[in-house]
Amino acid sequence: MLWAPVAFGLGAAGYLELKAEPSWALLVGATLGLAVLAGLIGRRATRGLPVFLALATLLAAGALAGKVRSHAVAAPILSGERAVMTIDGFVVDVVSPGAGGPRLLIAPVSISRLAPEDTPKRVRVTVEAEDIVAPGQAIRLRAMLGPPPPPAAPGAYDFARDAWFHGVGGVGFAIGQTRPVALDPPPWRLRAAMAVNALRWRLASRIVRDMGVERGGIAAAMVTGHEAWITQDQTDAMRASGLAHILSISGLHMAIVGGFAFGLVRLLIAAWPWAALRVPGKKVAALAGLAAVGTYLAVSGAPPPALRAAITATVAFAAILFDRQAITLHGLAIAALVILLVQPESAGAPGFQMSFAATAALVALAEAWPRPVREISTPWWIRAIQGGTGWLAVSIGASFVAGMATGPFAMQHFNRVAVWGLPANLAVAPLSSFVIMPFLALGAALEPFGLGAPFLAVAGWGIAAMMGIAQAFAGLGGAQHVVASGPPFTLALAFVGLMLLCLWRGRLRWLGAPLALAVALWPRPTPPDVWIAPDGSTAAVRQGGEAVLLRPDARRFGAELWGRRRGLVVPESAAPSLLYACDRRSCAPTARAPVALALSWSKTAPDFTDLAAMCGQAEIVVLRGAAAAVPPACRDRIVLDADDFAAGGAAELYRRGDEWWIVWAQPLRGVRPWSGAARG
Repeated sequence: MLWAPVAFGLGAAGYLELKAEPSWALLVGATLGLAVLAGLIGRRATRGLPVFLALATLLAAGALAGKVRSHAVAAPILSGERAVMTIDGFVVDVVSPGAGGPRLLIAPVSISRLAPEDTPKRVRVTVEAEDIVAPGQAIRLRAMLGPPPPPAAPGAYDFARDAWFHGVGGVGFAIGQTRPVALDPPPWRLRAAMAVNALRWRLASRIVRDMGVERGGIAAAMVTGHEAWITQDQTDAMRASGLAHILSISGLHMAIVGGFAFGLVRLLIAAWPWAALRVPGKKVAALAGLAAVGTYLAVSGAPPPALRAAITATVAFAAILFDRQAITLHGLAIAALVILLVQPESAGAPGFQMSFAATAALVALAEAWPRPVREISTPWWIRAIQGGTGWLAVSIGASFVAGMATGPFAMQHFNRVAVWGLPANLAVAPLSSFVIMPFLALGAALEPFGLGAPFLAVAGWGIAAMMGIAQAFAGLGGAQHVVASGPPFTLALAFVGLMLLCLWRGRLRWLGAPLALAVALWPRPTPPDVWIAPDGSTAAVRQGGEAVLLRPDARRFGAELWGRRRGLVVPESAAPSLLYACDRRSCAPTARAPVALALSWSKTAPDFTDLAAMCGQAEIVVLRGAAAAVPPACRDRIVLDADDFAAGGAAELYRRGDEWWIVWAQPLRGVRPWSGAARG
């Protein structure tokens, strides 16, 4: 049972990574065939073979579940280049801001230039801060819309795949202000979702109004999931100190809210003698915990991390109701299977990978932790010292184990290592567990009645102290290191190694230790010499351990993501490099440039004469537009234009002696429903 979600999840993750869409016959046949074989052989063979066949069946079932889910969420996706379109639709939610600012999730009723059958189910649009519209409003706006972005670099995270499973078929930015418009009422499910999101937005706005933007922005994010008021400085401090996980609603928040409700109700029942003798306090408290988790899930907007945490908490409280131990590896396995059955795409999501690994490690630690012997007639001051020492040991052990379990995923996906993450989390743990989250829960519950201000004020003091701790650790020398991603298979090795350490019984579990360190210890190849954006609009070159951006103010998010993934330092300032001479439309290499690369980011390619001049200056010529003809001067040069990027996406170039080797992003994605190749 413990290995069932591991096998199922590996199957679902394997489906996501395939280069071609598998057929229904293959997946259904493999799943049923293995299941029948396991049933026939199970009672006759030794123990090892039935277990192997059962896990193989779950592996195939995970891949089948991924295809079922992908087919179920299928919706139109925009194709081609970005274009200005007019959107009439309903604001579903105010989602987390991106690099360009606040963003609205819109359910379009109509989009200019598109037939109804080609209209995406959802679009995500970046707007100005003053143009944020509350959920539930019918609006009209003009926006530059295009398909969800492809990977920023070959092998990088596929944002379009994530958008596919969330029903987002177009992204872009608004041109001008939003305007109200009269539309027919939407379907009842959409109305219900928008009503909940409108309640969340009003609650977040009231929290920010009562607590102020600096503290209220973080409080609103922790209660409702809205991060619109969090400043970039706060985000940077939390990341550098290893505390960024506190800003996103996940298992920590669900555990604190559910545990607080459970403990409070059980204490109240125990304090009332009549109820203590007649009411099963533990089970009633478990029901209260379930209600608190469900309410918090609705208020938070049910993002995937919160939904996964709520399922895990529900399994734990249900175990109490059925007289089972609440926190066990078997309970975690059941919760993980439920999550993967509902959302098999979670197997490829960094959030699920990190939360599952951390929870498995913590539960395994809890099962292995020695139980202290309760002494009789011990003086109170000795009990206080023993309790404090025990709490400190548990906190250090839990933080260390959770950090080690999530470390491979943080290095592979985010390429950041917070050096002071352990002491920072130890310092903040009492604040978040006993001050911030409990008082935020009470304040948010009483805020609609006008009674939440005192509780929110106490939570605000805790948030201020937490930010002080975050900024102190972030300001220490070397607080954050950039780590290059390892080869893709190292993450699978690390995951299997962690599961061996957590789930296996006996000494053989330690065979998982070297596997768990695969991401950290595997040698990194030499980084590429050149990176080119998916549309050819910008590029970067490597100079030693740094990335030199030709256009520091354009597509910076993609350039930073590529630089971190390859272990390169990206300059923080947007000042142009002295290695390349740039004007308003192009860049040309100087004599000091590490790579003789010329770039033209105009959508219209240079004419014959200008292109010949660019080839005379550079060995690599990048054109955002399509070249009509290549002059003789470019015959021994690498010339990449719009047609190449439309077919290949982002590119990395490696120098091999006197030759160049190009790796494209699109072939690594394959022909899948969410890739441009699948849409023709």
